[in-house]
Amino acid sequence: MADISAKLVKQLRDMTGVGMMDAKRALVEVEGDMDKAVDYLREKGMAKAGKKNDRIAAEGLANVAVAGNFAAIVEINSETDFVSKNEMFQDLVKNIAKEVATNKPASMEEAMALKTEKGTIETELIEAQTVIGERINFRRFELVEKADNAAFGAYLHMGGRIAVLTVLDGTTDEDAAKDVAMHIAAINPRYVDESQIPQEELDHEKSVLTEQALNEGKPANIVDKMVVGRLNKFKAEISLVDQPFVKDPDMTVAKFVASKGGTVKYFVRFEVGEGIEKREDNFADEVMSQMKK
Repeated sequence: MADISAKLVKQLRDMTGVGMMDAKRALVEVEGDMDKAVDYLREKGMAKAGKKNDRIAAEGLANVAVAGNFAAIVEINSETDFVSKNEMFQDLVKNIAKEVATNKPASMEEAMALKTEKGTIETELIEAQTVIGERINFRRFELVEKADNAAFGAYLHMGGRIAVLTVLDGTTDEDAAKDVAMHIAAINPRYVDESQIPQEELDHEKSVLTEQALNEGKPANIVDKMVVGRLNKFKAEISLVDQPFVKDPDMTVAKFVASKGGTVKYFVRFEVGEGIEKREDNFADEVMSQMKK
């Protein structure tokens, strides 16, 4: 039997995204030949691709693509963060974003059926799942349209762990729009401005702030004034245009955009895996679990 080093196992894992023991088993089977090991895993993947649907896919990448006055932001999930380093997976995410921006599907069903050079988005996802050895899931997308006198801003943080797409009206300055997208990635505002905050959310926050003020023992005659001040601060903290601009805290985002002759119209921010219950595994736990078998 060939001597299979840990370094070789890691290399195969990085290339394919499979589990540690699967990688080692494949290398043992082909006596350490890396190319044959990849082929072996592809073959095994074909045999068990249909069994991956119950696995949690909460890692992966997001991406943004622009096609004229349309842009798309997408999120493609995998089971482990190793896959985000896989070149095949990275190219897949970019290509899906491009196809969605270009063809403008109205639903996920339409998006999955979009034609690609290799077939459809759906068949490319199946192929990737087979080759990589993990569940690959096209989780969500959003299409955004702009006017001719507007600018898209796109920003990817950590290669796509966070993706932001924003629209500035009244200016075609894409650099300024990208700066705003970078701010959104860092600060994570929830609304463009306070007019978008639901009244129900404001009422709830006001109730909480009122109780806080009363519990602090403040006189009843100044509680209302305190609550108004704190509620205004709350609204400013979650509204993009009222936040101190991350590149120049001496001005708000609204003032920065105004200095470029524009206003913020819209933004969407995808953070990979948000809202998904993630599996709390790590490499050491995986080793221990395999040793016990």
